[in-house]
Amino acid sequence: MRLSPLLLFPGIFVCALFPLTNGEEQRIPEEKLLVVTVATKETDGFKRFFHSAKHFNYTVKVLGEGEKWNSGDYMPAPGGGQKVRLLKAALEEMKDEDKIILFIDSYDVVFASGPKELLKKFQQARHTVVFSSESLIWPDRHLEDKHPHVAEGNRFLGSGGFIGYLPNIKEMVADWTGEDNDSDQLFFTKIYIDPVKRKSTNITLDSKCRLFQNLHGALDEVVLKFEDGRVRARNMLYDTLPVVIHGNGPTKLQINYLGNYIPDTWTFETGCTVCHEDLHPLSALQESEYPLVVFGIFIQQPTPFVAVFFERLLKLQYPKNRLKLFIYNQETHHEGQISSFLKDHGSLYQDVKLVGPEEEIDQAASRNLGLDMCRKDKNCDYFFILDIEVVLENENTLTILIEQNLPVVAPMITRVGRLWSNFWGALSADGYYARSEDYVDIVQGRRVGVWNVPYVSSVYLVKASLLRSELSDYELFTSNLLDPDMAYCHNIRSKGIFMYVTNMHTFGHILSTENYQTSHLHNDLWQIFENPVDWQERYIHENYTRIMKDKLIETPCPDVYWFPIFSDVACNHIVEEMEHNGRWSGGANTDKRIQGGYENVPTIDIHMNQINFEKEWQKLLLEYIAPITEKMYPGYYTKAQFELAFVVRYKPDEQPSLRPHHDASTFTINIALNQLGADYQGGGCRFLRYNCSIQAPRKGWAILHPGRLTHYHEGLPTTAGVRYIAVSFVDP
Repeated sequence: MRLSPLLLFPGIFVCALFPLTNGEEQRIPEEKLLVVTVATKETDGFKRFFHSAKHFNYTVKVLGEGEKWNSGDYMPAPGGGQKVRLLKAALEEMKDEDKIILFIDSYDVVFASGPKELLKKFQQARHTVVFSSESLIWPDRHLEDKHPHVAEGNRFLGSGGFIGYLPNIKEMVADWTGEDNDSDQLFFTKIYIDPVKRKSTNITLDSKCRLFQNLHGALDEVVLKFEDGRVRARNMLYDTLPVVIHGNGPTKLQINYLGNYIPDTWTFETGCTVCHEDLHPLSALQESEYPLVVFGIFIQQPTPFVAVFFERLLKLQYPKNRLKLFIYNQETHHEGQISSFLKDHGSLYQDVKLVGPEEEIDQAASRNLGLDMCRKDKNCDYFFILDIEVVLENENTLTILIEQNLPVVAPMITRVGRLWSNFWGALSADGYYARSEDYVDIVQGRRVGVWNVPYVSSVYLVKASLLRSELSDYELFTSNLLDPDMAYCHNIRSKGIFMYVTNMHTFGHILSTENYQTSHLHNDLWQIFENPVDWQERYIHENYTRIMKDKLIETPCPDVYWFPIFSDVACNHIVEEMEHNGRWSGGANTDKRIQGGYENVPTIDIHMNQINFEKEWQKLLLEYIAPITEKMYPGYYTKAQFELAFVVRYKPDEQPSLRPHHDASTFTINIALNQLGADYQGGGCRFLRYNCSIQAPRKGWAILHPGRLTHYHEGLPTTAGVRYIAVSFVDP
């Protein structure tokens, strides 16, 4: 089809464009379509655009590669003239006059469908040039009255996308003589509102968003449509399925959200379809070839389980000689734990830099300093940020993140039992947290993938190449208005760099630090309420959860049950806490700590309430002892109430044994806190009625027995060393 002889007769030209055969239009061959876009550099947005174009087999011509962008930004002022200049020059080189040109932006655009649907809808528009439409006029509101009225749909032109025949588009841009920073939107608008030019070029708007969906001014109209393994954006106002989705103006975050699904990036049937593309596998590398990572550890407030944090750091499956540690510690409380770790293990790492409380560097400055350590190190490939409150359970986390080959990527971590996570799915109008439609499904694992998000914190990986290019500004974490994490993410977004969070694996969780007190020797013991999962892992015996399944409960004497309850660490910490407290009773009958002030069978002990541990101890009894009690004594249900819970100390020269007695309890718990042989000799418990003794108590194991009537018992003599037991008289 040769179009040039018809250009002087627009009316005849339209007819010639749409010859009818048996009442149907002749379909435009897909090979006649050429997508033209401008991209001066290969941004994350461009990569997403190009991936969507490739998905649907579009042919794309990119203009301006490597050229400096002179057309400004969409927010402060109009711009875009450079795009028109480049388009005009490119069209002059094209001679195939029946070619269809689709000219669109790329950094904030994704295709939702293929050329066949696009061309069909273009033909149905029955014009030679079709522009995208908007409900808002920009940049000159004074031109509103000059826009033609439409029966239904958007009235105003959007310059971010248009499609038409090559000769008509050539004619339309032929008069461009503007500067690169002039407004392309204003240029095309003036053509459209001029009746003569509009008719000459045969321009119309895609008013009901059948071809193009501009998001600015239409966010409430657009939803995702999942159907038959495909994902589309649906305009609910006009009930249309647009082919091209454009995050124009201030809707970059919304196009990022839609781009997590379109085109078929994630569906309910397939899950994530692109998560295993463009990976950077490390498995074939020698350890010496692994990327060098500056590993930033940030301690900003008193935090529980810091010792466990460093234990996990040692277990991380990554060559330690390819890690450089940057440790920022603001808390004197944790200096001992850090120095102990560095003394024992610091030499394993290629380098260590420690910034302590004495340097008086704030949170933002410390993070800027850590990033700059990587930025200035020509060998640094990645910077990995890890806040001390992050419990990184997956030993392969760092390898997984590097292999994702993304600019900024965070492993998803959550707070146990809550919807809190280290990412935001959306932002509010003022730049703070907002919940995206898919946030809960992602956090709870019903949607699994790699997600483009506007905010990450606490733990994430950054490519060092970005720190030396787009992110070369030293003050990335600094802001007078925003906290450091928000400031950093704002700066990332403003550079057009995508941040991702992955929930393809289980990585770990984050600790609660709100009520952490530092007034004790072993403060983690008090974390059974705030961080129960971590408390259990630290302090409950590793075999406790197998007690019932593997029948680990022993019966050394009638109705006496013996089972593991405490880890060695728990035993050590309780003993050390009591000795640190030091207020041992004298072992006399007179005892002002108890009701009535008199103890029939006194011991040398410290009560749990003397160290403010009684609430935590009852929680322990309810969570870990009561279930065993109810299994062993069927029909009895306990609320784990107690008046006396205490740690007893036996020493040959102090109180070696305890005379026969009944306990003032329905049942008693007796937990061995140290080890026979290693810590003491002798000891044990003898039940007189049954002439049955437990003479080799195991550290961390509990003896559970009835208190009154049947189980008259005595404490056997400790002949050497010091023996400790934790005793509870439950349900007195």
